[in-house]
Parts: sequence; C-alpha cells; structure tokens
Amino acid sequence: MILNKVDTVGTISPSDFKEIYYRHNKPVVIKNLSHNWSAFHKWNWNYLKEMAGTEKVGIYNNVKSDAYTPINKADDYTTFGEYIDMIRQGPAAWRIFLFNVFSKAPQMKNDFTWPDELMRGFVKTMPMLFVGGEGAITHMHFDIDLSHILHTQFAGRKRVLLFPHEEEHKLYRKPFEVLSMADFSNYYDLKKSKIDYVKFPALKYAKGYDVILEPGDTLFMPGGYWHHMEYLESGFAMSLRALNTSFFGKLHGVWNLVGMRNIDTLMKKTIPVKWYNWKLTKLSADAHHAIAQMNV
Repeated sequence: MILNKVDTVGTISPSDFKEIYYRHNKPVVIKNLSHNWSAFHKWNWNYLKEMAGTEKVGIYNNVKSDAYTPINKADDYTTFGEYIDMIRQGPAAWRIFLFNVFSKAPQMKNDFTWPDELMRGFVKTMPMLFVGGEGAITHMHFDIDLSHILHTQFAGRKRVLLFPHEEEHKLYRKPFEVLSMADFSNYYDLKKSKIDYVKFPALKYAKGYDVILEPGDTLFMPGGYWHHMEYLESGFAMSLRALNTSFFGKLHGVWNLVGMRNIDTLMKKTIPVKWYNWKLTKLSADAHHAIAQMNV
C-alpha cells in the first residue's frame, strides 16, 4: 500500500475547508473543532453509563463476515453499562457502532454544536456513537449511503486507514457489498499484519492515508471513503453525517440502499455458495484490470 499522512490543522476557516478538502474529497483532521463543546470536557465513561447504562446493545467481535453472515447482525448482547465496565478493565475486542444514544438521552445533543458552517445536509436526527475496547477492529468498508462524516474521538486513541472510493478494485471490494475481501488487521505492524499481498496483489498499489486519532480530534471523511479502524485503547467517538449533495452521490447512495443491498440479500438467501464464488471471480478480475490500467 502507498500511504500518506492525513493533513492536520488546529482550526480552519469554512472557506478553506470547502476549497481545500470538501470540494476535492480529501480527508483532514481538525484538532480543535470539538474543544469548545461542553462534550469535550463532560463526556466520559461514567457520564455515558449515567445517560444510557441500562440500555440493551448489540456488540460485535473482530471476525470478518463471510458468504453467510447476515448484514449488521450482532455477535452478542449486553447492557451498555456492563459493556463499558468490560472494556474499561483492559483489552476487549468488542465494539458498538451506530449507537443512537441520543434517542435515550436527548439532552446530550445540547453538549455539542453542529458545524453547519463547514457543510450542508447534516442528518440532525441521527448523531451516532461508536465505542470499542482496546484491540477492537472495524474492518475495511465504506458507508453505504455515501454520506460525508465528521468523526470526533472523545476517549482513547484510534488508528485509521483511509482510501478514496475509486481505489475499490485495488482493495478487492466484494461485488454488491460495501466490504473488502482482504483483511487489513494490524496493517501497521509487520509482525502482526494479516495483509496477504500474495492473495491480493493489487493492494500493493492502493493509494490511501494513515492517521492516529487522539482524544479531541475530528476526522473529516469524504463521502464514499473506505475506512478501517483499530482501537489502540478503549475509547468512543461520535459521527455527524451530512448527506452527499451531488446528484451522482445521492443517486448512487439510493441505489446502494435500495437496489444493491436487496439484491445481495436475496442472492445470499437463495444461492449463497454460487453467489460467493461469483464474487470471488469478479473481484479478482476487477483487481487484475486495475493493475493493468496502471501500466497503460
């Protein structure tokens, strides 16, 4: 993989953000965006337990999905408070994603300010919390609706691997899915990395970004960006989503949600093995074509 560092700024004007990053679909870390929010000083593990500790939540392990894995099916269930107690004690490779804690504790919405000056289209009914224990992994994928994301880390450090959407074939995207076939676990550690360049040779040519998010950092992920996240420490973050404003982006997002997902679900139920084998053949051909195009 060919990786660059993500640009990092302390603060940025709305005009610079739009001209340099938003309009060019380029990620950036804004160090101080959240520092004037009361959430920056207020949100911690005890506060989260107080707000939603009794809420039942689905938790997810590090096992990558296969041909038979239902979409977004939790691997276990517990209360949010019990989950927090578990991951605070040490390494615990369990995570929660898309947790709408604000539906249970709407007063938490008063703890931050929507950065409308940066971009339009925020889905203000659905800010989402992402929580993980040390060692938890979010495998390589892109968000199905192609929304732009402002991802603010509040506790713990998290390592993030990012790729533009157009790198999808070098990343061995599963056809009709938002997931990569390759395993990027521990990609930054030569001794522990699970990346298989023999099985997935196009990965060597994929161009992306690598960044470690510290508490208080806000990462801008443009719509459609591939991302793989690893919790270096137990922590939590909040994502604010803004709908893609381009006509193509909106149309593509609708197709992903309504067409692509339903077709994949139907095929997995009816001919899962044949469907999976076809995907393997297709993604391999797409990767070889991507490599060939580089040499033209």
